[in-house]
Amino acid sequence: MDINKSLELIKRGTVEIINEKQLLLKLEQSKKEKRPLIIKAGFDPTAPDIHLGHTVLLKKMRYFQDLGHTVIFLIGDYTGLIGDPSGVSKTRPRLTEREVAENAGTYKDQVSKILDMKRLKVCFNSKWLRSMDGVKIAELMSKYSVSQMLERDDFSKRYKTHKPINMLEFLYPLLQGYDSFALKADIELGGNDQKFNLLVGRDIQSAYGQDPQVVITTPLLEGTDGIRKMSKSYGNYIGITEAPKEMFGKIMSISDDLMWKYYELLTDVSMDNITSMKRDALSGVLNPKDAKVRLAETIITIYHNSRDAKKAQEEFDNVFKKGNHPAQMPIYKTVELEQFVWDILKKSQLAATSSQARRLMEQGGVSVDGEKIQDVNIKIMPKEGMIIQVGKRRFLKVQIR
Repeated sequence: MDINKSLELIKRGTVEIINEKQLLLKLEQSKKEKRPLIIKAGFDPTAPDIHLGHTVLLKKMRYFQDLGHTVIFLIGDYTGLIGDPSGVSKTRPRLTEREVAENAGTYKDQVSKILDMKRLKVCFNSKWLRSMDGVKIAELMSKYSVSQMLERDDFSKRYKTHKPINMLEFLYPLLQGYDSFALKADIELGGNDQKFNLLVGRDIQSAYGQDPQVVITTPLLEGTDGIRKMSKSYGNYIGITEAPKEMFGKIMSISDDLMWKYYELLTDVSMDNITSMKRDALSGVLNPKDAKVRLAETIITIYHNSRDAKKAQEEFDNVFKKGNHPAQMPIYKTVELEQFVWDILKKSQLAATSSQARRLMEQGGVSVDGEKIQDVNIKIMPKEGMIIQVGKRRFLKVQIR
């Protein structure tokens, strides 16, 4: 592929390239020498459930695979024992070796939905970091100063407010930087919140006499609430292994403005088509809801298939347009005995906790056989086939045992 065309593909959905001139030189050198570039992306196995927010980076990795370069999926099984403090205001809890191993084991199956596993090189940084003795660690730490570390925003804020920063946290970005040296990375990819760590990699490579890597950062994707970054802990995520109907409903719930960002970062729809759709939506030629349906179908087809995407749309229309119940609902087996509604919500996992169940009721988000129930003190007698609904998309059918 023409280098300018390659650059255009690489730049889509990026926040920053440090620096673009160096990237062009590396691409030209790669073409001239017929040597694929080494592309590194690191993943600490702290959250094994991959959601659409993670795929922004994974899709960028796939672009480099399609361009013929060597993409390394680096699992930080060693640095995961430390815990990356990026973007947090306190020391993160350290994972045990068992937790790290269990989490790392789930990655391969999930990323295979996006990456070409035959061309993907999977590495674990324990291969070189575990063998580093005290002398080598001391040598690595001598390559960076405390003042440089305090340039990092979260460290700086904690230092100024007298919140503790332990030395282990200073070591984390240095070890991540050493990964780049060990792998001889030409390019490192990462989220925009990882920028400091990625730049440390450039400095460490230079300090060890290696040509510094180009840093490419990707944006953080807002979750379904449209405010905070997509995260399982915020409950605003869309998992790539979720059922198609769940994915469809969640995508349809995002705002019209956020929809265009999802198109750009999560699909391969051309930027010209996205711009055209956006223009038509603003002029009234295109209903934004129709564009969102297309988005949902496109994303579900990527992680499931087109037939599942179509069935999810039909299910969505059946519930939201026609006001019918879903054809299939989770079953809650119980006895025919008076129970608090909030207790049923908790036991059936429609609510994570009793307090959340009560809050959902008070906010008017719970109905039993079509009747809204807001009084948390109300008890009901479960009946065979009774339908309990929470919000617009979650349903439960009662079965008496």
